[in-house]
Amino acid sequence: MPGTVALVVAAGRGSRFGATLPKQYAILAGRPVLRHALEAYRRHPGIDAVQAVIHPDDRDIYAAAARGLELPEAVAGGATRQDSVRNGLMALAPGVPARVLIHDGARPLIGAAVIDRVLGGLDRAPGAIAALPVIDTLKRGDADGAIAATLERTGLWRAQTPQGFDFAAILAAHDAARGRDLTDDAAVAEQAGLAVRLVEGARENIKITTQEDLMQAERWLSGGEAFETRVGQGFDVHRFGPGERVMLCGVAIPHDAGLLGHSDADVGLHALTDAVLGALGAGDIGDHFPPSDPRWRGADSGQFVRHAAKMVDSRGGMLVHADITLICERPKVGPFRQAMIARVAELLEVGPDRVSIKATTTEELGFTGRREGIAAQAVATIGLPRTEP
Repeated sequence: MPGTVALVVAAGRGSRFGATLPKQYAILAGRPVLRHALEAYRRHPGIDAVQAVIHPDDRDIYAAAARGLELPEAVAGGATRQDSVRNGLMALAPGVPARVLIHDGARPLIGAAVIDRVLGGLDRAPGAIAALPVIDTLKRGDADGAIAATLERTGLWRAQTPQGFDFAAILAAHDAARGRDLTDDAAVAEQAGLAVRLVEGARENIKITTQEDLMQAERWLSGGEAFETRVGQGFDVHRFGPGERVMLCGVAIPHDAGLLGHSDADVGLHALTDAVLGALGAGDIGDHFPPSDPRWRGADSGQFVRHAAKMVDSRGGMLVHADITLICERPKVGPFRQAMIARVAELLEVGPDRVSIKATTTEELGFTGRREGIAAQAVATIGLPRTEP
């Protein structure tokens, strides 16, 4: 069993969220809230494995949210969060990991720096949690809503997740806490006499509880304090040659000619790949997939888009929007437009509302007007964690 496991708990119903789906499956920046959390731990070098705990009724929506992450089968949660965590720990017990980080699946904006600090805290104590010092004045109110007292805030902290522990110690603590109603895993550890350190959390590491929380997270991911917005553009051209179809944005379209060029000559996906790479400052498609390499002869261009999208993921970012314009007299794109949008959204792992595909002509001017080939241009907008200049 790996040394450090992230246990992501997402079995709640989220009654205060006020939506049909539980809050952990609400869409944030084109992806489910839970997927943001899973990806953060999946790519962190200090985490050896990721295990999710879900409600038994959510297996289908969880499978869609975690598609492509190659995670072990999710563990069924219990009646309370405490029960769900214990179920997750017991599922991990046969492999006896050294440490476990327990995280709320409704906290999508967990950053690598916070995970690092919790892991560092575990080097000095059997428990460590992310938390923020209380900076607001605290008041106690009475039953009528009047102020009953002003509380001393010195030494008070707001607990977040992850909360990390020596695995054997927290498993024993949870087993001993059966039947008690404790608010978090640190409280379970305290009841067992474990020393738990406080390490600095992050303001953006919010728990999605209401629709307003989701809107705040969206603002952060769309260029607020936590993220910066990058825009890249791409352009590609391929000429017509022998054939009976063309590949455009991942869809085969019948035509009286084919396209000649790199891989399957999909100008739309080539332009999109360059746009995403450009937003990352990571060169162009030729740098990553040289046309001189025989491996790419006739290859599906979808793998180029997936490669660029995974580079965004590896840097903790997300694709905000992709806009592709196809420039040609023929074939007619309109009948295939929705299929193209669906395919590009699938490749980028975003909702179709974050993909735009349109077509135009050059009024029979230039090489596209003479029906000698097809051109495409694309713009990709991504969000990346903000770094110091």
